[in-house]
Amino acid sequence: MNINHLKGQLAKPQPLFLGEETAFRSAVLIPLVEKEGEWHVLFEVRALTMRKQPGDIGFPGGKIDDTDASPLAAALRETHEELGVDQQSIQILGHLSPYVVSPSFVVYPFIGVIEPSELDAFNKDEVEELFTVPLDWLLTHEPYVHYIPIEPKPSIDFPFDKIANGENYEWRTSRMEEWFYEYRNYTIWGLTARLLKYFVAKIK
Repeated sequence: MNINHLKGQLAKPQPLFLGEETAFRSAVLIPLVEKEGEWHVLFEVRALTMRKQPGDIGFPGGKIDDTDASPLAAALRETHEELGVDQQSIQILGHLSPYVVSPSFVVYPFIGVIEPSELDAFNKDEVEELFTVPLDWLLTHEPYVHYIPIEPKPSIDFPFDKIANGENYEWRTSRMEEWFYEYRNYTIWGLTARLLKYFVAKIK
Protein backbone atom coordinates (compact mmCIF):
# COMPACT_ATOMS: atom_id res chain seq x y z
CA MET A 1 0.00 0.00 0.00
CA ASN A 2 1.37 3.38 -1.07
CA ILE A 3 1.13 5.77 1.91
CA ASN A 4 0.30 8.74 -0.35
CA HIS A 5 -2.55 6.78 -1.89
CA LEU A 6 -3.81 5.98 1.60
CA LYS A 7 -3.58 9.65 2.58
CA GLY A 8 -5.51 10.63 -0.53
CA GLN A 9 -8.27 8.12 0.18
CA LEU A 10 -8.65 9.38 3.74
CA ALA A 11 -8.90 12.97 2.50
CA LYS A 12 -12.02 12.20 0.47
CA PRO A 13 -15.44 13.22 1.86
CA GLN A 14 -16.75 10.72 4.37
CA PRO A 15 -20.18 10.09 5.86
CA LEU A 16 -21.08 11.82 9.10
CA PHE A 17 -20.87 8.53 10.99
CA LEU A 18 -20.21 4.88 10.19
CA GLY A 19 -23.38 3.44 8.72
CA GLU A 20 -24.91 6.74 7.56
CA GLU A 21 -24.96 5.66 3.93
CA THR A 22 -27.08 2.58 4.70
CA ALA A 23 -29.12 3.96 7.62
CA PHE A 24 -32.80 4.82 7.48
CA ARG A 25 -32.57 8.60 7.04
CA SER A 26 -35.34 11.04 7.78
CA ALA A 27 -35.64 14.81 7.96
CA VAL A 28 -37.98 17.03 9.96
CA LEU A 29 -38.85 20.69 10.11
CA ILE A 30 -39.27 22.40 13.48
CA PRO A 31 -41.75 25.08 12.37
CA LEU A 32 -42.01 28.49 14.01
CA VAL A 33 -45.11 30.64 13.57
CA GLU A 34 -45.79 34.15 14.83
CA LYS A 35 -49.08 34.65 16.64
CA GLU A 36 -50.09 38.03 18.08
CA GLY A 37 -46.49 39.19 18.16
CA GLU A 38 -45.24 36.06 19.95
CA TRP A 39 -43.25 33.17 18.48
CA HIS A 40 -44.67 29.67 18.79
CA VAL A 41 -43.47 26.19 17.87
CA LEU A 42 -45.95 24.34 15.68
CA PHE A 43 -46.78 20.68 16.28
CA GLU A 44 -48.99 18.22 14.47
CA VAL A 45 -51.02 15.35 15.88
CA ARG A 46 -50.81 12.34 13.58
CA ALA A 47 -54.13 11.22 12.15
CA LEU A 48 -55.83 8.51 14.20
CA THR A 49 -56.22 6.44 11.03
CA MET A 50 -52.46 6.26 10.41
CA ARG A 51 -50.98 2.75 10.48
CA LYS A 52 -47.91 3.85 12.44
CA GLN A 53 -47.99 5.98 15.61
CA PRO A 54 -51.58 7.25 15.29
CA GLY A 55 -52.27 10.16 17.60
CA ASP A 56 -48.60 10.83 18.31
CA ILE A 57 -47.37 14.42 18.39
CA GLY A 58 -44.54 15.35 16.06
CA PHE A 59 -43.03 17.72 13.56
CA PRO A 60 -43.63 17.55 9.81
CA GLY A 61 -41.10 15.28 8.16
CA GLY A 62 -40.34 11.77 7.09
CA LYS A 63 -38.10 9.47 5.11
CA ILE A 64 -35.51 10.97 2.78
CA ASP A 65 -36.31 9.58 -0.67
CA ASP A 66 -33.76 8.83 -3.36
CA THR A 67 -35.31 11.65 -5.39
CA ASP A 68 -34.69 14.24 -2.66
CA ALA A 69 -31.67 16.42 -3.45
CA SER A 70 -30.79 16.78 0.23
CA PRO A 71 -32.16 16.24 3.75
CA LEU A 72 -33.48 19.82 3.64
CA ALA A 73 -35.30 19.10 0.39
CA ALA A 74 -36.93 16.10 2.06
CA ALA A 75 -38.01 18.17 5.07
CA LEU A 76 -39.56 20.81 2.80
CA ARG A 77 -41.30 18.21 0.63
CA GLU A 78 -42.76 16.41 3.64
CA THR A 79 -43.91 19.71 5.15
CA HIS A 80 -45.70 20.54 1.92
CA GLU A 81 -47.31 17.09 1.76
CA GLU A 82 -48.48 17.14 5.38
CA LEU A 83 -49.33 20.81 5.95
CA GLY A 84 -50.06 22.00 2.42
CA VAL A 85 -47.47 24.76 2.82
CA ASP A 86 -45.76 26.15 -0.28
CA GLN A 87 -42.12 25.11 0.02
CA GLN A 88 -40.94 28.46 -1.36
CA SER A 89 -42.72 30.33 1.44
CA ILE A 90 -40.81 28.58 4.26
CA GLN A 91 -37.97 30.70 5.63
CA ILE A 92 -35.21 28.34 6.76
CA LEU A 93 -33.36 29.73 9.77
CA GLY A 94 -30.84 26.94 10.23
CA HIS A 95 -30.43 23.35 11.29
CA LEU A 96 -29.54 21.25 14.31
CA SER A 97 -26.96 18.49 14.52
CA PRO A 98 -28.28 15.22 13.10
CA TYR A 99 -29.73 12.97 15.76
CA VAL A 100 -28.25 9.48 15.47
CA VAL A 101 -30.98 7.38 17.07
CA SER A 102 -28.97 4.24 16.28
CA PRO A 103 -26.40 3.26 13.64
CA SER A 104 -29.36 2.36 11.43
CA PHE A 105 -31.55 5.44 12.00
CA VAL A 106 -30.68 9.14 11.77
CA VAL A 107 -32.80 12.30 11.77
CA TYR A 108 -31.78 15.63 10.21
CA PRO A 109 -33.66 18.55 11.89
CA PHE A 110 -34.19 21.98 10.35
CA ILE A 111 -35.80 25.12 11.73
CA GLY A 112 -38.02 27.32 9.60
CA VAL A 113 -40.68 30.02 9.77
CA ILE A 114 -44.15 29.36 8.37
CA GLU A 115 -46.82 32.00 7.85
CA PRO A 116 -49.97 31.13 9.84
CA SER A 117 -52.09 31.90 6.77
CA GLU A 118 -50.42 28.93 5.03
CA LEU A 119 -51.84 26.43 7.53
CA ASP A 120 -55.47 26.34 6.44
CA ALA A 121 -55.24 23.25 4.24
CA PHE A 122 -53.30 20.56 6.08
CA ASN A 123 -53.58 16.95 4.92
CA LYS A 124 -56.27 15.37 7.10
CA ASP A 125 -55.27 11.89 5.93
CA GLU A 126 -52.00 12.35 7.81
CA VAL A 127 -52.69 15.08 10.34
CA GLU A 128 -55.48 15.05 12.93
CA GLU A 129 -54.91 18.57 14.21
CA LEU A 130 -52.32 21.32 14.64
CA PHE A 131 -51.42 23.22 17.79
CA THR A 132 -48.69 25.60 18.92
CA VAL A 133 -46.68 26.14 22.09
CA PRO A 134 -45.27 29.60 22.88
CA LEU A 135 -41.51 29.67 22.61
CA ASP A 136 -41.34 31.70 25.83
CA TRP A 137 -43.20 28.91 27.63
CA LEU A 138 -40.70 26.33 26.35
CA LEU A 139 -37.80 28.51 27.49
CA THR A 140 -39.11 28.60 31.05
CA HIS A 141 -40.53 25.08 31.51
CA GLU A 142 -38.20 22.11 31.83
CA PRO A 143 -39.29 18.67 30.63
CA TYR A 144 -39.18 15.69 32.93
CA VAL A 145 -37.46 12.42 32.13
CA HIS A 146 -38.10 8.69 32.48
CA TYR A 147 -35.47 6.02 31.86
CA ILE A 148 -35.95 2.81 29.93
CA PRO A 149 -33.37 0.08 30.61
CA ILE A 150 -31.78 -1.50 27.55
CA GLU A 151 -30.23 -4.92 27.87
CA PRO A 152 -28.67 -6.88 24.98
CA LYS A 153 -30.27 -10.25 24.28
CA PRO A 154 -28.25 -12.36 21.81
CA SER A 155 -30.13 -14.76 19.57
CA ILE A 156 -29.95 -18.50 20.20
CA ASP A 157 -27.53 -18.97 17.29
CA PHE A 158 -25.05 -16.37 18.57
CA PRO A 159 -21.48 -17.81 18.33
CA PHE A 160 -20.64 -17.73 22.05
CA ASP A 161 -17.78 -20.14 21.39
CA LYS A 162 -15.96 -17.40 19.44
CA ILE A 163 -15.81 -14.84 22.26
CA ALA A 164 -14.04 -14.68 25.60
CA ASN A 165 -16.11 -16.02 28.52
CA GLY A 166 -18.67 -17.48 26.13
CA GLU A 167 -22.20 -17.48 27.51
CA ASN A 168 -20.88 -15.76 30.64
CA TYR A 169 -19.79 -12.70 28.69
CA GLU A 170 -20.80 -9.56 30.58
CA TRP A 171 -22.83 -7.49 28.15
CA ARG A 172 -22.87 -3.74 28.69
CA THR A 173 -26.32 -2.53 29.64
CA SER A 174 -27.57 1.02 29.22
CA ARG A 175 -30.70 3.08 29.62
CA MET A 176 -32.59 5.31 27.24
CA GLU A 177 -33.86 8.75 28.22
CA GLU A 178 -37.46 9.59 27.36
CA TRP A 179 -38.30 13.27 27.85
CA PHE A 180 -41.80 14.63 28.39
CA TYR A 181 -43.31 18.09 28.00
CA GLU A 182 -46.82 18.64 29.37
CA TYR A 183 -48.61 21.58 27.75
CA ARG A 184 -52.30 21.96 28.42
CA ASN A 185 -53.87 18.65 27.35
CA TYR A 186 -50.93 17.67 25.11
CA THR A 187 -48.04 15.37 26.01
CA ILE A 188 -44.98 15.82 23.82
CA TRP A 189 -42.53 12.96 24.21
CA GLY A 190 -40.24 10.59 22.34
CA LEU A 191 -38.15 11.73 19.41
CA THR A 192 -40.10 14.98 19.15
CA ALA A 193 -39.39 15.91 22.77
CA ARG A 194 -35.70 15.07 22.39
CA LEU A 195 -35.34 17.31 19.33
CA LEU A 196 -37.38 20.02 21.03
CA LYS A 197 -35.23 19.89 24.16
CA TYR A 198 -32.05 20.24 22.10
CA PHE A 199 -33.52 23.10 20.09
CA VAL A 200 -34.59 25.00 23.22
CA ALA A 201 -31.17 24.47 24.83
CA LYS A 202 -29.51 25.70 21.64
CA ILE A 203 -31.35 29.01 21.61
CA LYS A 204 -31.18 29.72 25.37
